[in-house]
Amino acid sequence: MSHLHDDKIKFLEETANKIRQTIIESLVLAGSGHTAGPLGMADIFTALYFHILKHDPKNPDWPDRDRLVLSNGHICPVLYATMAHAGYFPVEEMKTLRKFGTRLQGHPHREALPGLETTSGPLGSGLSQAVGMAIGFKIDKKQNQVFCLMSDGEQECGQTWEAAMLAGKLKLDNLTALIDRNNIQIDGMTENIMPLEPLREKYESFNWHVLEINGHNFEEIVNAYEEARAIFEKPVCIIAHTIPGKGIPEIEFDYKWHGVPPNADQAKRFLEQLRTLGGKIISEHE
Repeated sequence: MSHLHDDKIKFLEETANKIRQTIIESLVLAGSGHTAGPLGMADIFTALYFHILKHDPKNPDWPDRDRLVLSNGHICPVLYATMAHAGYFPVEEMKTLRKFGTRLQGHPHREALPGLETTSGPLGSGLSQAVGMAIGFKIDKKQNQVFCLMSDGEQECGQTWEAAMLAGKLKLDNLTALIDRNNIQIDGMTENIMPLEPLREKYESFNWHVLEINGHNFEEIVNAYEEARAIFEKPVCIIAHTIPGKGIPEIEFDYKWHGVPPNADQAKRFLEQLRTLGGKIISEHE
């Protein structure tokens, strides 16, 4: 993982903005899908695919690659858009999101698209899949790292905690989980529906090393993953505080945008806001 200098931060910010635009463009064409979560996780996915992950878009099955498990599969528009911009497939293919016969299904299907590591949909199963991969690499004495991305809402699932308990017991220091702590789920705010706090202390009690970051600050994102690689005999949990709908002020923190796409008029307005934001990002770094 190379040093994060100013030019690289500028590149990551501009790339994340392009990814957000691609998300909106694909969702409006699909007429269905999730908006808030993908926009909120665009910075983290950009940091992963353009700075942190050991991977090769030209050779998706490279044995030495890191593994990325997306547990909350409903935010897959951000995964697909990031993979497209990273070179796994043409960005133009994003127009097929959720269309009949597409490789870009409403939840990721591992066998449909090279570069996907798992099939995800039912919330709460991703950490178990990631733990299994991490155990396998330990058995084989491989240095591959496993990255699991989860929603905060799925911390309500019992299977998540079974996996967390096993990872702590086995001291899986090749596993880093990141929780998208955006505080919303489909029916409202997490703390109203099923309070999760104290979330940090829960993972620490399961023998995890826990970090908390601003999920929109590239330096904090990268520094957290660098620290995670240095932790010995403990899995790492990064609690990333994010803003659902990030980049589009009128929908930020609105849980009603969890599972709906923009219509044509909204998409036009959202894209104008993102393009304006992109210009500000460029000017700030000139």
